[in-house]
Amino acid sequence: MSDDNAGRQGPPKEFRRKRSQPLPPDQRRSPRSGRVTVPPAAVRRRRTGLMVMGALSTLVLLASGTSWAITGWMSGALNRFDVFGALSEDGRPQSGSGGLTFLVIGSDARGEMSRENQDALSVGSAPGRRSDVIMLVRVNDDRDRVSVVGIPRDSWVDIPGEGEDKINAAYAYGGPTMTVRTVEALTDVRVDHYVEVDFEGFVDVVDALGGIEVCLPEAIDDPKAHLDMAAGTHEVDGAEALAFARTRATARGDLDRIDRQQQVLSAMLDRAMSTETLTDPARLAAFLESALSSVTVDEGLDGSSLNELAYQLRDLDLEEVTFTQVPIADMNHWTPRGDVALLWDEPAARDLFADVRADRPIREGEPSADASPEPPDPSDIRISVFNGTATPGLGARTDRNLGQVGFDVITPAANWDRRDLATTQIRHAPGDEAEAEFVSGVFPGSELVEDRALEDEVQVVLGFNYTTFNAPELPEPTPEETSAEDGPLATTTARENICG
Repeated sequence: MSDDNAGRQGPPKEFRRKRSQPLPPDQRRSPRSGRVTVPPAAVRRRRTGLMVMGALSTLVLLASGTSWAITGWMSGALNRFDVFGALSEDGRPQSGSGGLTFLVIGSDARGEMSRENQDALSVGSAPGRRSDVIMLVRVNDDRDRVSVVGIPRDSWVDIPGEGEDKINAAYAYGGPTMTVRTVEALTDVRVDHYVEVDFEGFVDVVDALGGIEVCLPEAIDDPKAHLDMAAGTHEVDGAEALAFARTRATARGDLDRIDRQQQVLSAMLDRAMSTETLTDPARLAAFLESALSSVTVDEGLDGSSLNELAYQLRDLDLEEVTFTQVPIADMNHWTPRGDVALLWDEPAARDLFADVRADRPIREGEPSADASPEPPDPSDIRISVFNGTATPGLGARTDRNLGQVGFDVITPAANWDRRDLATTQIRHAPGDEAEAEFVSGVFPGSELVEDRALEDEVQVVLGFNYTTFNAPELPEPTPEETSAEDGPLATTTARENICG
């Protein structure tokens, strides 16, 4: 992608949109020259930030249900494409629950964008059409929760019939149909509807909403993005919103940029669903006109379907719109042809898409099924010690040892009703096997004994084979600066992302 004017200085030109209808996707094949093709950092920064913007308009449409219900007649203005006609049902995932899955694509086509607008938004002038944003948007069966899963464009995957390539190459191989086929094969989630967004319309959508509110914990000065913003809360127009979500001129770079992109989308949702937007006829008409002109959908997403979905989503709360992205195992995978791609964390990705498929809420930081379970915390295990031998003081010494490594010793050690116990027993209530096994590791050679008379307590009855106290190995404490965002799967809600 060209970024020929990205670094120019001076104030941006005024953005002026040339109205046009999106063209059908080109049937281009992906070039495989074998050369090293790592794009410059500046190009990657602008491309990724800009592409994310495309999906935002679509999510606003899904959330602004009252708008759709009032103006269902405008659904005929949507651009349509036959996405599913060439797909065979053989091998496609089953529908499963009654949830609806939208595949949202943001393409970077600039064929109808004037050079003036390219300069104003610093988007370059590269020809062609690529799928640089890929999102699965899941509306659950009850229509009271939306989950948004971002799929990185540089994911190294198997494209059906074509072999391994970056996932965004699926669009070049076979347009929307191949993209749907690839995503379904990877996720085992059936795609019900397809939505493609014209990026040039994003600025118009934000402006039609009357702008959005964003907030910054620290100032940003990024001449390349035409952004100079002080810390605090700001009301921004479409061009400023684009720059805000595109820059990475802050301490955490891409991590901060992802936070800002989610904040922009959440602010758009909040503004679109506000009373002012939905009750002002002029603003409502302008918003819908801008949104409709920037969206292409599959032929099955007709006016009736839109109106029905709109009515069902009319009371959607921002707390129930959840964002995440596919967990990544390797950020710097060198492909056989010599460029850099991303590899998914396959077990975590399977768990994520199983939740999507089953209409379950996305679970933040949940370990995959293949991961080892976390050991119990000794402080959560209530222990009492009994001496089953004739050795005096053995129970008291064991009490001290257990307390020193963090166990909750609830009573002073006492003698057992026998003084000739050969094997140390770890006695536990039904259902407390995990805690008992953990304690058993402290006393090598001990045996587990289920005792229905016990409740929320583990008893250690020392036998003659007790010679070694094996202190448990505990994981290192998590540093205070580590946050949930650094885990395998971080989620946020639209409510958490808006300024407040």
